[in-house]
Amino acid sequence: MKLNLQNIPRVKTITKEDFIKHYFKPQKPVVIERFIEDWPAFSKWNLDYMKSIAGDKIVPLYDDRPVDYKDGFNEPHAKMKMSDYVNLLKSKPTKFRIFLWNILKEVPQLQNDFSYPDFGLKLMKGLPMLFFGGKESHTFMHYDIDLANIFHFHFEGKKQCILFDQKQNKYLYKIPHSLIVREDIDFSNPDFNTWPALQYAKGWTCELNHGEVLYMPEGYWHYMKYLTPGFSMSLRAIARNPKNFGKAVYNLLIMRNFDNVMRKIKGQKWIDWKNRQAILKTNKSIN
Repeated sequence: MKLNLQNIPRVKTITKEDFIKHYFKPQKPVVIERFIEDWPAFSKWNLDYMKSIAGDKIVPLYDDRPVDYKDGFNEPHAKMKMSDYVNLLKSKPTKFRIFLWNILKEVPQLQNDFSYPDFGLKLMKGLPMLFFGGKESHTFMHYDIDLANIFHFHFEGKKQCILFDQKQNKYLYKIPHSLIVREDIDFSNPDFNTWPALQYAKGWTCELNHGEVLYMPEGYWHYMKYLTPGFSMSLRAIARNPKNFGKAVYNLLIMRNFDNVMRKIKGQKWIDWKNRQAILKTNKSIN
């Protein structure tokens, strides 16, 4: 048995009007294959280039260990020089990933290699973020705290992407008071005996190649698996749907702070309780 996933539609290129009409307004994902071929980044950006331009930078690294109550919000599991990290990526599979690496802050000259495309949405120009991963490394299934519209540009190699919209929450074993699902689910090869509700979830999938851009609508869950070493850049636009915008404000001002307080008070018991609740609530919804 496999997840119920349909292929994300693909277009060679797209006009602003068609993007708004066919994908933004109905909130459907799309892969645009040839949108950035005029960017210097299209021909320049690969792991060797990143090593040459940012080799001395110390980068934060994350792996797929479960959340621990002692971990701060987005606290890295290790640090390494970018040059050493690229060497590691190219030499063998590794779980270590970089995520949410702000290139304007870390390597300002990289912004000369791309421009902000006009999709008809106002992109947040202070937040171009890079994400790196080694072969077989993956992110947990999650959605972004601000429920933004995300444009995800991929460079070097291949990456598998699996998406779900917020209507699938009841089938995904979502952890309460957080933005993730159970971390022990392997979305690239799920065990339906352990996680039976997943068979009812309807989602989307694609493989991203160098130079392609994936549009992820507001609040979409996403799981990313690096099939080869590579990296991506995300540009984002704030949620336009009032309900999603309200959820984003709640997540940023209340949910995140409440979760941090409970971790301090209850420690690992709070994490364990949330993990149990994810199973109880999901099983209840399918029964």
